[in-house]
Amino acid sequence: MKKTLNLSKSIYELTNAYPELTEIMSSLGFTEIKKKIVRKTVGKLMSIERGAQIKGISLSKIKETLREAGFDIIQDETTDKPNPADSSAMRRELIKSYLKRLSSGENLESVRHDFVEAFSDVDAKEIMRAEQELIAEGEPVDKVKKMCDIHSALFHKQKTALQTDTQPANPHILASQAESQKKYLQAAGIAGHPLRTLTLENAALGKLIDKAFEKLGNGESAEKEIEAMRSAAVHYAKKGDLLYPNLSVRYGIDGPSKVMWTVDGELRSGLARAAKDANGKNADINAAVALLKRMKEMIFKEDNILFPICAATFTEEEWKQIYRDSKDYAPCLGVTAETWHDAEEENPAPAGSGNGNAVALDGGAMTAEQLSAVLDTLPAEITFVDDKNINRYFNNSRVPKAFKRPQMALGREVFSCHPPKVQAMVKSMIEELRSGRKDNVPVWLVKNGRHVLVNYMAVRGKNGCYLGTMEVVQDMEEAFRHFTDNQRG
Repeated sequence: MKKTLNLSKSIYELTNAYPELTEIMSSLGFTEIKKKIVRKTVGKLMSIERGAQIKGISLSKIKETLREAGFDIIQDETTDKPNPADSSAMRRELIKSYLKRLSSGENLESVRHDFVEAFSDVDAKEIMRAEQELIAEGEPVDKVKKMCDIHSALFHKQKTALQTDTQPANPHILASQAESQKKYLQAAGIAGHPLRTLTLENAALGKLIDKAFEKLGNGESAEKEIEAMRSAAVHYAKKGDLLYPNLSVRYGIDGPSKVMWTVDGELRSGLARAAKDANGKNADINAAVALLKRMKEMIFKEDNILFPICAATFTEEEWKQIYRDSKDYAPCLGVTAETWHDAEEENPAPAGSGNGNAVALDGGAMTAEQLSAVLDTLPAEITFVDDKNINRYFNNSRVPKAFKRPQMALGREVFSCHPPKVQAMVKSMIEELRSGRKDNVPVWLVKNGRHVLVNYMAVRGKNGCYLGTMEVVQDMEEAFRHFTDNQRG
């Protein structure tokens, strides 16, 4: 029987018609074709022509091999030749197929192996775009997190060591990310640049993790190292406040904010549990080792994926604002931030220091400079979010801040400043205030060992219309101690 192949038809259709084609194509480099789920997903979208282009396999060699196997080769002349845009879309579809294989219960290591074989030259941005498409299609974030683990395996395989005096963590360079990595390394070489500080923090954290592994491996307690690691919460907070929202809101790169940010929260919680267990002498060694491995992997992902993408995406002005906002964060992991002189020289003038014209108020009038100074003098942290849920104002309170308010967050939706697991709660609370069902929502908590009152209040105009929400944070520790002492007396 004559065997005829139209190379423009889908691989799924061709392998159904000729099952022996699966083994032939696998030997030519289409190794994932043996996976049934791949044939049923990507295989329905991909032709042999497009597959050859994506994988960089000679189409002439494919034709020659197929003719030797007894096939007559034909091509549909009406079919347009593959173009780069088509190839990019097909690559993303293939990337997404790996997550679907995981969802079907396939072994992680098996999927990792095929992923590395199929994508020897994949770029981090390409994978993040595929992750974003999966999330937009309704894929749960918890499942997309697995893809983050898979694509980091690719970087581990292709790593090339590079060490400079600014890179003590010795991050690895992926050839296909050369330009992004170059920008990252240049930024990390600038004294005081946020990427230098973040990288040095990773280096310090990596050393603590290695020491903890060594102790646990020898049957010793790693209590000291785990306790020291807890300050990594500041490192994760800076990413959550300064990097993820900017990538998501300004550049539409929201994969990190939905995937890595979620993992950061899990690592912070895991560290708190591990420290508590170690202090109580009830350490779970297996849990501690698993946590340390995840933290080590996050360091790798930051140095090789997140930081290079940020370096290639953010403008110099954005980095300078990130530097200025970073001053509100405590030093962590023994790393003291240096001074970035260029950013200091361009430090913008305080809001309201312009021409000094008076601002008319119901109770009188003040210049913009005076009004700003009065609000900054109040012993409270104030945030105003308008009726469109946009951050419009932060005062620069002179009391120690319980919560950081980066200037870069102004003009953004308030929800983008919160981790994914908190966003639904914030939306619900604002809706309660907007609707009039509530006028304020007080929240009492202990922050950094001090009693704090966070009050969310509806701001309404004279006609009762909703203008926005004001958040007022007050340190109540002195009041708490005062009334506690009086009750004792």
